[in-house]
Amino acid sequence: MSSSRLVSLLLLVLLVGALLFWNRHASQPPGVISHGDMTLPASGNNCPAAATNLPAFMPPEACDTLARILQGGPFPYSQDGVVFGNYEGLLPQQPRGYYHEYTVETPGASNRATRRIITGGTPPQVFYYTGDHYRSFQPFQVNR
Repeated sequence: MSSSRLVSLLLLVLLVGALLFWNRHASQPPGVISHGDMTLPASGNNCPAAATNLPAFMPPEACDTLARILQGGPFPYSQDGVVFGNYEGLLPQQPRGYYHEYTVETPGASNRATRRIITGGTPPQVFYYTGDHYRSFQPFQVNR
């Protein structure tokens, strides 16, 4: 094979790869990791209270919040369990009332701070974590 043909083939492969990458990530709203990129819990159990293993991107305090969610409460804040409106439009569109939000404690904070778990469905079928007060969301799975 001639070197010009090899270079052309290499450029074609790079172009196709770039287009596939762009297409996969352009279809998601900013701030959302697609379900194909979902961080799955590793084997083990770093959250025995919820009988699951939380992904590395979640703080250890999320374990208590998740356990309360799965048990139906009680919750430390009156805002826990309220409908999350998805006003940012970063989560997949669902009817109002589908998403609910729960506070993840932040050590040393004098208020609810910025960390939340958002659930979807009743009972919860999908789970998202936001550590930056709804600017981005990371989906995660819960062992059941």
